[in-house]
Amino acid sequence: MAWVTRGMRDGRLTTRWPAQKDGYYDEFATSARLRSDAPALADDEKETAAALCPTGAIAVASQNGETSVTLDRGRCVLCGRCVRLFPDTFEWETGTTRVASEAAALISTGAEQADDLKHLRETLAGKVRNLGRSVFIRHVDAGSDGSDEWEVQALANPVYDVHRLGIFFTASPRHADILLVTGIGAAGMTEPLRRTREAMPEPVVVIAAGADAVSGGLMGRSGYTGGFGAGSIIDVDVWVPGAPASPFALMEGILTAIDRLPSRRRERRGRT
Repeated sequence: MAWVTRGMRDGRLTTRWPAQKDGYYDEFATSARLRSDAPALADDEKETAAALCPTGAIAVASQNGETSVTLDRGRCVLCGRCVRLFPDTFEWETGTTRVASEAAALISTGAEQADDLKHLRETLAGKVRNLGRSVFIRHVDAGSDGSDEWEVQALANPVYDVHRLGIFFTASPRHADILLVTGIGAAGMTEPLRRTREAMPEPVVVIAAGADAVSGGLMGRSGYTGGFGAGSIIDVDVWVPGAPASPFALMEGILTAIDRLPSRRRERRGRT
């Protein structure tokens, strides 16, 4: 009966997010980004910043005689080198990273960008309109290092408890509404991933979760395993960056995909 007394002592551990704020959600660093007030880097500093990134997330482009720096959140693996060496240019982004309907929308330029969430909701509106209160997810590891799977498993623990939101995992693709993909899309998982997608009844929402699934991460893009991410194998509807994507980022990606974030429901009621 020790668990009874421990439960009474610790109280409720389950996060109230998204209905209420969560301190860990607000403070957790989930990605690097370019500062909006960043001073211009010298050309040699731009090249240094690009060279130090292990996944090529930092890119230097030349146009009209000027060079600019961008940071691809879909490739960022949170090593923190850019933030440590160029703190005036790069900073940590807290909360969850930008969930997007296209991988290109994950690129940070330091300037204000158009909100991709409206486009995402409009794109998926037809798919999710007929989903009931319960949504079932089929998760496929397409060549991960294991870190993504720990975060996916955490969704069902007492802290996050996605069951309270009507979200459940299923072992059968024929019972699933959402396909959640982690991993680089290794050569050995190409056909199993395709078959899983084909076995799912329409409509299906496909989520690529984590840098590995978004871009291939550290392990992808080279070697015999192949792996440029899930998008190189099947069509992806929602991109969730992170290395790995945190449980909150996964929850936000899922809830965004099915349009169930409370704030958006309030916004819709306010417009009617």
